[in-house]
Amino acid sequence: MSASDEGNAAAAGYAPHPYVGGRTAVLRALAAWRMRWPGAPRVIVLTGKPGSGRSRLLTGFLMMCDPGYRKQLPLDDLDPATVPPDLPAPAVPSPAGRTAAQLLWLISDHFGLNADHTDDIFTELATREEPVTIVVPDVDQAGPVRAANEPARLVQDVLKPLAATETVQLLADVPRELAAQLAGALPRGQVQVIDLDEAEWADPKGLVLHAETALTPEAGAPELPYTTDPSARRALAEAIAARADGNRLTVQLAVQSLLMQPEGFDPADASLLPGSVGEALDLHARRLGADPQTLRLLLAPLAFAEGEGLPVQLWGALANAVAGRDMSQDLADGMLLAAPFIQPVEASPDEDGDEASDGDAAADGSGAGPGADDGAGPGADAGRTLLRLMHPGLAEEIRSALPDTRDAQTKIAMALLEAVPQQDWSKADPYIRDHLAAHTLDAGLLPQLLTDPGLFAHADPVTMRAAIEAVPLEQLGAPARTYLRTAPLLTRSQAPADLRAAFLESAFVEDGLAPYAEALHTLGFALPWRTLWSVPLVGVRAVTTGSLPPQGGNGTTPDATGGPDATTAAQAPDGTTAQVPDGTTAQVPDGATPGSAQPGGPVPASGTTAPRPVAAFIVPEGTPGSRTVPRPDGDDSEGDGRALLVHDLLRPEYVDADPAQVQLPSEQAQAAAPFGLSRGADYLRVWARASQEVVAALLSDTPFTGADLSPDGVLVVATARGVTARQILATPPPATPTVPAQRTGTADSDASDGLEGDHS
Repeated sequence: MSASDEGNAAAAGYAPHPYVGGRTAVLRALAAWRMRWPGAPRVIVLTGKPGSGRSRLLTGFLMMCDPGYRKQLPLDDLDPATVPPDLPAPAVPSPAGRTAAQLLWLISDHFGLNADHTDDIFTELATREEPVTIVVPDVDQAGPVRAANEPARLVQDVLKPLAATETVQLLADVPRELAAQLAGALPRGQVQVIDLDEAEWADPKGLVLHAETALTPEAGAPELPYTTDPSARRALAEAIAARADGNRLTVQLAVQSLLMQPEGFDPADASLLPGSVGEALDLHARRLGADPQTLRLLLAPLAFAEGEGLPVQLWGALANAVAGRDMSQDLADGMLLAAPFIQPVEASPDEDGDEASDGDAAADGSGAGPGADDGAGPGADAGRTLLRLMHPGLAEEIRSALPDTRDAQTKIAMALLEAVPQQDWSKADPYIRDHLAAHTLDAGLLPQLLTDPGLFAHADPVTMRAAIEAVPLEQLGAPARTYLRTAPLLTRSQAPADLRAAFLESAFVEDGLAPYAEALHTLGFALPWRTLWSVPLVGVRAVTTGSLPPQGGNGTTPDATGGPDATTAAQAPDGTTAQVPDGTTAQVPDGATPGSAQPGGPVPASGTTAPRPVAAFIVPEGTPGSRTVPRPDGDDSEGDGRALLVHDLLRPEYVDADPAQVQLPSEQAQAAAPFGLSRGADYLRVWARASQEVVAALLSDTPFTGADLSPDGVLVVATARGVTARQILATPPPATPTVPAQRTGTADSDASDGLEGDHS
């Protein structure tokens, strides 16, 4: 195949593709790939410079691959060698805005694979009897954060393994700098690189047709001498295409510029026609009597915009920041100047919203044709107008022409921070909340930003996680590392801000960052719990809550061997002393017992006889501080390797007491408790008995190995990481005295050393 085939196709009387308008040579190569023609490569890498028309070409080809679109195309009029066979549509997982892992899960969902990990996806595909066809468009748009360089990760982690899988027939639209990396991983003959800027695949006649069609009144062009007269229109189209050096974006910008502002344009003056995207910007500004640099400064905030685009109300402040001066008058006077290069877009339901999506809970990736729905939940920003540049190549041109892009991003980040009312993230514009991390990443300032627990909770966890993962781990502070550890849970759960704050509150306590946990209780979140303590115990099989008998007047609880004072803070099994939420070491005064299940409640005076609430853990025998579980009389068999460890229920301290003295709640106390507990392998639900409403839901990235809920509403949970206690904060509604509350569904969970329970 070569460019000469374009002329042969025209000579044979075939009509051009109605959407592509040419590219016969490439379409023939793609059709041969789709029908697995003998000698056709198994993998095609489509590439070219920004604006070369890769996306449009691929969309036109996919129209012919989709059964629904095929019916709308004049296939009988096209070159038969460009029309792929009528086969089931290929899988077209869109990487736009997604991470490499998300894209893999889309593929897994589409093919219904039985994969638990991403590596399993390639194994499952390799064992299929029939080959599968996958088309990956717009790799350059991958990732929720531009500066995180997700396209390179996607090529390395997704496309190269897919290309190496013999049962996969792959077509990928890849940026030129990554094309050789992908193609070089395969033996010669299995892969073909189609570079649309090379002479072999050039389409000069198609480029003329593209310009000529855009100049017609039928396409929306105003009635002008060079749009209504066919010969003048053709001559102008040929001149535009000749100057554009094969770049379709340059042609498009040239046509839009002259049609939006025809005054001052002379079709006979070739110096008014651009030879590149940058020249299209500068020529348009000069023709309107403006400074080209002013136009570029106006468009700069849009060139750095993340997500789907920049909210209109932020444009002016960011333009001022980048320019270092007041651009308000330039902006007011420059709408006509900037209009040919800007595209308004209505925010999609998931853009800047409070619902997150991740590959672990990805939408169906069937996407078998153009316009496939990516699927997402409703967002807070849905329906408002965003602005973006009309093509990524235009943004790349504007950014590359700035003297210091990092300085520009620094100014943008500072302006976004200043736009947060009273530095209250709940009042911040959704764009600032969700994308500030991306801007600071590009400015090299992200580690300094990652100290605000309010931002952690309010920001979209998908974009925040992607930005933090792009920073070397050694540059991250402790709060950022805690966030990074928790991020998979935040994204998988698609939790709203209040629940994200709750998960982070517990994570901060687990990691010894109590001040950050406390801060989340002061920021207006409706947290379902307060994390009381967390201990890093390995091998906990079960937990239960109970109490020790009332203490004597001297505040001691003698054990069976006359042990030490049970209220003295004890060392953890790892040799450390547990920390209370304010970061201080807990020491309960002699004779004191917690008198309230709420943190900070009253502590009775010395001599009180109140029972001491505790939690008991079943741990491996030999765990420091534990006591071997006694066997029944007459049982001389070897032990099962289990021991008991006692911990204060309300305070972060171990208790040196005989486990046999721990008293479990009575049936009457359990029945009168305001809350009940339902449990699955990796989730727990706490519900109010009176209303049957769920008041707290807890998810875990590791299975629960034990859980119990005390009558006072303290939830003690064990996982592979250790044991954590949370005080449920919800106030249950009062029960109706005449009609007993009826519980339906799963019954209360007892303390358990397995994973049984509610798996619904």
